[in-house]
This record gives sequence, C-alpha cells and structure tokens, in this order.
Amino acid sequence: MTAPANARRSTVGPDTTAATVAVIGAGYVGLTTAVCLAHLGHRVVAADIDARRVEMLSNALPTILEEGLPELLGEGVSSGRLSFTTDPAEAARDVDFVFLCVPTPQGANGAADLSYVEDAARAIAPGLKPGAVVVTKSTVPVGSVGVVVSALNRPDTAVVSNPEFLREGRAVHDWLNPDRVVIGSHDRSAAERLAQLYEPLGAPTVITDPASSETIKYACNAFLAAKVSFVNAIANLCGAVGADAVDVIRGMSYDRRIGADHLAPGPGWGGSCFPKDTSALIKIAEDHGYDFGLLKEAIAANDEQFERVANQVADAAGGDLTGVTVAAWGLTFKAGTDDLRGSPALSVLRRVATKGASIRAFDPTLPDKHHSSLTSLPLLVTDDPYGACEGARVLVVLTEWPDFADVDLRKVAAVMTTPAIVDTRNVIEPIAARAAGCSYIGMGRS
Repeated sequence: MTAPANARRSTVGPDTTAATVAVIGAGYVGLTTAVCLAHLGHRVVAADIDARRVEMLSNALPTILEEGLPELLGEGVSSGRLSFTTDPAEAARDVDFVFLCVPTPQGANGAADLSYVEDAARAIAPGLKPGAVVVTKSTVPVGSVGVVVSALNRPDTAVVSNPEFLREGRAVHDWLNPDRVVIGSHDRSAAERLAQLYEPLGAPTVITDPASSETIKYACNAFLAAKVSFVNAIANLCGAVGADAVDVIRGMSYDRRIGADHLAPGPGWGGSCFPKDTSALIKIAEDHGYDFGLLKEAIAANDEQFERVANQVADAAGGDLTGVTVAAWGLTFKAGTDDLRGSPALSVLRRVATKGASIRAFDPTLPDKHHSSLTSLPLLVTDDPYGACEGARVLVVLTEWPDFADVDLRKVAAVMTTPAIVDTRNVIEPIAARAAGCSYIGMGRS
C-alpha cells in the first residue's frame, strides 16, 4: 500500500532496532501515535475499551476522519506491525514503551480529570517489564507524572511526559513533521531513549523536567486561543471602522513575529482541546496563587463572539428570529474533521435557537444525522447545502469547508425566502453573493 505523500520513511527497521510499543487509548491522539510509530518500523499494539472501535481498526477501517490515516492504518495492519486489543494490560506486557493516550476531560471545577490516566496506569502496571518507559501523551496538569508514578507503583520503570501538538484534520502530518518534540523527565536516560523514537523525524527536541513539559502544552494552546480571540476582535473592529479584515489580517500575517497560523477570524474557538485546556490552565494558576486574568479575558471574549454572531444572524433576519428558519453550513468544529466536540458552530446555533429560530443544517462529513451533540437543538440535518437553504431567511456559514466557496449562489438565493448570508469564515466572496441577489455580512468585511 502506498504511503501518503506527507509520510516520512525511517531508517528504523522492524528486524533490527525496532521498539515494542503499547498505546493505551485509540482516539485521535492514540490512533495517530499508533499508526505513525508502526509506519516508522516499530511493533505497536493499541488498546481501547471500545470493542466496536477495536474491531473496525483491526480490519483497517478508520474510526476518525484524518488525512493520511487510512493509508498508514492499512499499511500497519497488513504488515503485522500494528494490532489492536481491548485489553490494555495485555498490550503493555513486556514492551519497551507504553504511551498513555486516554481522555482527560474537564472536571466540574475546570481542572483536568485524571481518573482515566490513573486507571490506565493501574491496569498496565502488573505486566510492565523492568526498565519500561511509560509516556504520558494525554494533556495533563502540572504534577501528573508524579500521579502516574504513584498509580504504577513500579520503581523499576520510568515515567516521561511527552505532550502532543496535533491539529485535528492534520494530525498525521503533524506527527510525522513536528515543529518540535518535548520530553519531560527526571530520568535523563529514559528521556533520551524516548527521543530516539522520534530521531528519524529530524525535529528539534526539548528535554526538560516534567513540570516544564506539562506547562509547555497548556501554554501553547492558551496562546493560540488568545490569538484567535484577538484576531476576532480585530475583525469586529474592522467591521466597525469600515476596514477590510481580510486585507488587515493579511498585512499582519507577513510580520514574522506574528505569522499567519491561527490568524483567521471566525465564530469563536472551540474543539476538544482549547476550551478544556484554557480552563485547566486557569485552575492550575489559581491553585498556585496566580490570577491568570489575561487568559480569563480571552475566554470571555470568545463567549462574547458566539453571542455576537448569533445577533448578526438575528439582524440579518430583520431583528427577530421567532419562527424564522435559519440555514447553517458546517457543524464540525473545523474543516477537515468530523469532530463535533466543542464545536463553535454548535455554540452559535444554540444561541440562535434560544432566540426562537428553527435550523436546517448541512455538513459534508456528518453521516450520523442523530448525533448526540445535536439532540438538544431544533435542528434538521439535510443531505446537501441547497436543501438546508430551502425556506430559510438567513444562511450562516460556520465551518470553513472549501466546497462552500464553489456553490451556486443563485440557486441558494432562489430557494431562500429572503436571501441573506452571514459568513463567519469569509469563505464566500461578497461581490459574488451580492451579484446572486443575496445580502452579505462577513467577518470584518463588507
């Protein structure tokens, strides 16, 4: 099977210096880690408690939408270097490395819930061979390496922090082409052993203490969340003063101190990481006597952005959404993924619904029209973008799927009652929208 173009071939060979690896948890991080390590030539067993997921993966059927994942999954399974099980203890028995990639959901107090990490550590402890390295890949608060050490109760093994920096939709690319590898451990030898796994990727490696490693992950996500909140504020300012946000942001992006990444305005930030990681970092700061006011303001600005977009939809409908049908394009939290967790689109639509609207929606990657994340919304999922627009007074574009830029806007206008577009991702050209007979509101552009 041909590997994706963004994959890198390692000089590591399965018959010589290949390591044996267990990956506990086969979600986004765990599955990506497993397929990429197998691609580098290591022998990998991934464990997950979801039997249906394990069955699908064992048959090389992807359980998430990720570019390059189907190819590497098929390669790993067909070569015999990658296998799956529902038994984490068996997966971790006598291997060189164990990667903990289990969820760390946000608790009621904003802190990360480490119960899954602790349970996984206890489950694998009896079968670990002396000298094994246990790697915390899950996003965990400062001090979690010590928690894992206590849960394992295996002084003859080492625990190393190794945070992930993967973007959903680009996870395979990011794993194989990392900006840096961060490793935190009090055991220098264990840290260097782990670094050798990543050596074929040629990335800069930061070896530090566990607390610094864990903080690096939270600091990165908090900075990016604050950056998105800032650029949304700039887009709102552009709308107020009559500037074109697209041009303003392009002008900013050429500054090497700023860069273009995460510099696109939108309905707000979300996903499975930013909301819980920013809340967790605030809680970590509070626990250590520091009031992280700047990050609190970024979160507040994000909540205001959701409400601002919902108000833009109401304004486009004439000021009142009672009984109004609103069309929504895009439900996933970003393009390139089918993940609905923490989706800004849903955050906006919940506010639209509370204003009295009913919603007809389309997303190109939503096969399950009865997804649990949608049950609380008065929302009908349609099979195509034009079906979503039938009888709608307003169309709101919420996810930046490139295909939305190529729709027939005249056909859109023809099936709507009053063709008004609120484009929160600036994917539709204002001139084209107006030429098709639609009113248009973009993010900081007119």
